[in-house]
Amino acid sequence: MPPGLFIAVPAAVVGALSFGMSSNLQYRATHQVPTRRAGDPALLADLMHTRMWRLSIVLALTGFSLQVLALRFGPVMLVQPLLVCSLLFYVLLTPVLAGRRPDAVRIGGALLTLAGLVAFLLVARPTDTGGRDLTPATILPLGVGLAVLLTACLIAAATVSKQWRPLPLALATGICYGVTAGLVRSLSDRFADGFPELLYHWQLYAICVLGPFGVLLNQNTFQAGRLGSPALAIITTVDPLISIGVGLLWLDGTIAVGVAEVVGEIIALAVMALGIAVLATRAPHLVAAGQQVGEGD
Repeated sequence: MPPGLFIAVPAAVVGALSFGMSSNLQYRATHQVPTRRAGDPALLADLMHTRMWRLSIVLALTGFSLQVLALRFGPVMLVQPLLVCSLLFYVLLTPVLAGRRPDAVRIGGALLTLAGLVAFLLVARPTDTGGRDLTPATILPLGVGLAVLLTACLIAAATVSKQWRPLPLALATGICYGVTAGLVRSLSDRFADGFPELLYHWQLYAICVLGPFGVLLNQNTFQAGRLGSPALAIITTVDPLISIGVGLLWLDGTIAVGVAEVVGEIIALAVMALGIAVLATRAPHLVAAGQQVGEGD
C-alpha cells in the first residue's frame, strides 16, 4: 500500500463521520426555517440564525478539511467512495443519539454498503496522478456540460410535483460535490506552494462557486419534502460516481479494466447502491417542525 494511503484513508473515514453528523443537524435545521425555492441564497441567511445549523457548518468544514487532506495523499476515486460512509454514520448515529438501538434493517444496510465499498476498492485499485492542466478549449465544453446538467436538474425541480422535487435537487447536489472533489484533487500537488500560488489557478475559483452552490442545493434537498431519505441515497451514490468519472477523464486516473475486474466492479457498485438504498429507508425524517426525528419516512 502506498504510504500516502495511511493518511488518506483515515482522513476520509473521519471526514465521513463529520459529514454524517453535519447532515443530521442540517436536516433538522432546514425544517425550522421558511421553505425557499431551489438555489435561493435567502435559505442560507435563514439557516444562519439557527444554532443547530451553525454547529453543522463547523462539522462540515471539519469534514471538508479532512477531505482535502485525504485528496492530497490519495486518489479521488478512492477518497470519494470512502465518503459514502457519511450516510452510514448519518443513519446509524441517529438512533444512538436518541437512546435507541439500530434495528436489523439499519445493520443490514450498513453491512451491504461497507461490503460493496470494500469490494469495489479491492477490485478496482483506483489511482490517479492528480491530473493535468486543462486548456481553455477543454475547459469551455466541460463547463458548458456541467451548466447544462445543473440547469436541467433545477428545471426538473421547478416543474415536477413537490413530492418528487428532492430527487433532481439531490442529483444536482451529487454532481456539484463530485466535480468539486475533482477540482480539489487537481490542486492537491500545489498546496505546498502556499495560498498565494493557488490564486493563479482557475480551479480555486471554480471550487469557490461549485462548493457553496452544492451546499445550498443540499439544504434545498433536505427541505423539499418526504423524499428526503431517497434523496440522501442519490447524493451519496452520485458523488463518488461523478468523482470516478472525473478521475478517469481528467486526472489521468486508472482502474482495473480486465473482464473479471469490470464485472466485479459492477457487482460491487450494485451492492453498495443497494446498501445505500436500504439505509436511506431508515434515514430520519423530520415530519414537522418541533417534532422529534422518527425512524424513517
